[in-house]
Amino acid sequence: MAKPDRLARLDAQREDLETDYRETLIAALEKTAAGSLGLFDRTPDRRVRAAIAPTIDTLTEMGSDIDSIRERLMLEPFALHRDFFAARGPVSASAVGEQKEARLWLDRLKAGLQP
Repeated sequence: MAKPDRLARLDAQREDLETDYRETLIAALEKTAAGSLGLFDRTPDRRVRAAIAPTIDTLTEMGSDIDSIRERLMLEPFALHRDFFAARGPVSASAVGEQKEARLWLDRLKAGLQP
């Protein structure tokens, strides 16, 4: 009986971490949608990168912790973390800007859809 209890606690911890991750990402997306750049790492400006670094570090650490728990529970990796980090980085000149990208992500997250 101890193993099912331990797995249930681990799954509850995973759910809490995923909720915290989602809330942290939404707060960062709202800030980006309001004009703060750097979340999507589209500019080589060191000051912009330094300003957003604590948020990126937090998301990275949380995503790693979640993936570790998911692996122990034999679940797929955390899709939101994977998708967000895949969306970061250089894009073509015709791509939407960070503010619009953030609004699109917010719309999907608030609608309960995976971006």
